[in-house]
Amino acid sequence: MLARFAWRLKILGGVVIALAAIGLGVYFIAPQWLLRGGIAWQAWRDGLHQQSVQVGDTRWVYFEGGKQDGPPLLLLHGFGGSYADWLLATKYLTGNFRVILPDLPGWGESTRLPNADYGYAAQVDRLHGFVDALHLGEIAVAGHSMGGAIAGLYAAKYPKGVAALVLVDSAGVKFKENVFVRELKAGKSPFDIDDRAGFRHLASLLFADPPSLPPRIQDVFVDKSKRERAFDDKVMREITSPDQRDALEAKLPDITAPTLAIWCMQDRIIDVSALDAIRKGLVHAPNIGVTELTGCGHMSIMEKPREVAESISRFVLLP
Repeated sequence: MLARFAWRLKILGGVVIALAAIGLGVYFIAPQWLLRGGIAWQAWRDGLHQQSVQVGDTRWVYFEGGKQDGPPLLLLHGFGGSYADWLLATKYLTGNFRVILPDLPGWGESTRLPNADYGYAAQVDRLHGFVDALHLGEIAVAGHSMGGAIAGLYAAKYPKGVAALVLVDSAGVKFKENVFVRELKAGKSPFDIDDRAGFRHLASLLFADPPSLPPRIQDVFVDKSKRERAFDDKVMREITSPDQRDALEAKLPDITAPTLAIWCMQDRIIDVSALDAIRKGLVHAPNIGVTELTGCGHMSIMEKPREVAESISRFVLLP
């Protein structure tokens, strides 16, 4: 009996060592697999399922989950991101909403067309087609950063289709000049990262408390930045051009949906002073809410996911 037990322990120990060796090998040889696996596991854990739909010349890839008979809540990610940006907050939303997290066209797994326009107006039109294709009807839509500008412009253009709007550290409005803006004006986007030092600099702008990622995982983001550089720079030029950078601010008076603005006080990408323009511009919104968070930077949906989600739920669900 003891011999059989010892033999089983030996086999188990060999399996554990083999798995550890495989994991270590993947970390060094293909760290992107570990990152993708972690994201996929998180989506699976929260009951989100990947789906896709073809709308015109664009294949939208999106994740959906939550309360299927609940009010639909569309979550839009920011520049350089994907549906995964919202995952930490989503687990606090699925109990009340039918949650839909798309990769915006051009980003993530959704279609990227060569030489196509991925500025705000073009994305709003694509989003309208996506909402129609899913037969969502009246929706609550929340957008972070670039996604906030798209959500707000969508609410302004299609007011009958929006039950509530949530702007999270949103682009598209004026704010006080900061380090991020000065670097853009100097011709260097902080999103263009060439090495681990560049990654750490970007993280310091995005987060109040930057996450500590293993070096090879940092390399995944560096490699992606290099690979996607031409597209990223093109879209950055589009959305920061004089006719687009304040596009949402110009359309705020057209928004008639109840609107919630959520901002981190330490946002170093889009300064909290943007709230002044939002408060001033929402002259026809029947209800305006503001949530100011501390202890987080631009990526509030990652640093304060519970607080962001609870603020959204209270505003959208409670009269």
